[in-house]
Order: sequence, then structure tokens, then C-alpha cells
Amino acid sequence: MLPTDATPHRRESDREVVGYILPAGELWQGIDVLGRAVGDPAEWLEVEERLEVWGLSFLADPWTLELPEGPVRVRLVEVTPDGIVAKSEDFGAIDAPSTRYELPWPAPVTLRPTRPDDPNPFFS
Repeated sequence: MLPTDATPHRRESDREVVGYILPAGELWQGIDVLGRAVGDPAEWLEVEERLEVWGLSFLADPWTLELPEGPVRVRLVEVTPDGIVAKSEDFGAIDAPSTRYELPWPAPVTLRPTRPDDPNPFFS
């Protein structure tokens, strides 16, 4: 759940939320839309700049969800402070079966960017 003292930071161009700013002592902490820290605490304007640079494009990348039975490549479908929805990779095929995963926010450590050595379901 998003802390009540979090301030959404929106891109100037389209007003899309790209992260949140939280108090961190006498400084401020930027967190991305997945709830993960973006850099160390800093002055407000520096945190805003980091969030702008960090952006949202990373959400379109493939992700890996570590499950007890092994890693699964997923795509993020929905990301809000109410939760995260991911689905198993289907490579854009509308008729491919996929599994939906509902995750808490902030994102659990079991959700991570895909690495080159992760299994690729396209070649399974």
C-alpha cells in the first residue's frame, strides 16, 4: 500500500505518474511505480529529475517471476499501488495460453528484470 505521505510525481508532458516521492528524514526518497527506491535520498528537485530519467519504459521489458517450481518469464499488465498484475510471456500471440499472476505492491523481490541466462519460453 502506498504510504499516505507519498507524493505522486507526474511527467510534465502527459501528466502520467512516473513515481512517488517520500520524506526521508530531511531529504526525499524517490520510488518508482513498482515501489522500488530510485537512488539514495536527496533534495526534492534531484529526486524529481531521477524519476523523470527513470521513467516508465522499463515496464515494457520482459520480467522474471521466481516461483518455487522455477523462474517464469512474464510481462507486466497492470501496475498500481493497489497491486501488480503480470502474465506469462505469450510473445503477442492472442491464442497462446498464459497464466495471470497477481502480486502485491510494492513489487516482491521475486519479480525482477529478466537476465540473459534466464530460460526463454520461446525456445522451450
